[in-house]
Amino acid sequence: MSKSFKVLVNSNSEFKITEPDVSNLDALQTSNNNYHILHNNKSYQAQITEANFNTKQYQVNVNNNTYNVNIFNALDVLINDMGFEVGKAKQINSIKAPMPGLILEISVKPGQEVNENDPLFILEAMKMENSITSPRQGVIKSVNVKNGDAVEKNQLLIEFE
Repeated sequence: MSKSFKVLVNSNSEFKITEPDVSNLDALQTSNNNYHILHNNKSYQAQITEANFNTKQYQVNVNNNTYNVNIFNALDVLINDMGFEVGKAKQINSIKAPMPGLILEISVKPGQEVNENDPLFILEAMKMENSITSPRQGVIKSVNVKNGDAVEKNQLLIEFE
C-alpha cells in the first residue's frame, strides 16, 4: 500500500497525492531550491521560496505565480479528524474541578494575564494538595470560588477571556 498525502494549496484547493504520483513526476532539481518540471508535455519552473518543516507549510513559486502549500500525511489527517490540531494553541476557556475538594489558595484574579503552566490555585483532595496550573496563555475572565470553598467534581472554577 502506498502512502498518500493531502495537499492544500492557497487554503482553498485540496489534492490527494500518492507516492506513485510523486515517483512518476518528471522533475529535475536545477539548483538548491529550484526545479524544472514536465507535466502533460508542459514545462514548469518551480522554486521553493519559504519552507517551515515543523508546520509543513511551504511557499512555492511556479512560473512566476506564488502558491502557499500545506502538506498533510495520513497521521496529520487522522489527528485533525479526531478534533486535534498539531501546533495550534489550546482553546480551553474554563477550568473545572477535576475532583471534589477544598480550595486552599487562589493565585489569580480577574483581568490577570497568565502563561501556560502558571499556578492558578491549590485544591486539597484526599489529604493531598494539588497545584492546578494554567493549560494555556490567556487572560482570566472570572474566578468563581474563594479560599476555603468546598467544590464538587466538574464545578466551574475559573474562566478565560
